[in-house]
Amino acid sequence: MVVVHNQHPTRRFPVNVAVSTVDLVLKDFGRSRDISVVFVNHARMRGLNRKFLNHDYSTDVMAFPFQDDVFPDGELYVNLDKAKSQAKEHGVTIGAEVRRLLIHGTLHLLGHKDASRAGREKMKTLENKFLQMCHQ
Repeated sequence: MVVVHNQHPTRRFPVNVAVSTVDLVLKDFGRSRDISVVFVNHARMRGLNRKFLNHDYSTDVMAFPFQDDVFPDGELYVNLDKAKSQAKEHGVTIGAEVRRLLIHGTLHLLGHKDASRAGREKMKTLENKFLQMCHQ
């Protein structure tokens, strides 16, 4: 089950698109997870990044997997402000960029890592695969 919380003060992302994107990745891996997706702004993301990772800057997506039996199995925080600027930078729609961030975060919740070059390349390949599937 995927639960979406639009907590950005002004921007919104369609709940059904967020749910279907996360579900696509989970189903492809044959996994069932309870995931909470929270859409936030730069200020909220910076605060989360500072509090949990000791980084004093905003980022585009943060994934928090949980290891116990408490709902949810994981949380994704997606920065809609960053998604807007990255979409412009990459020449894609905001919707496509948010989907990419949802896919990226879900991959992290499933255990994928991007700290190494090989890990980043594998995750990028998977992101592109799922983005293609979203458009079919």
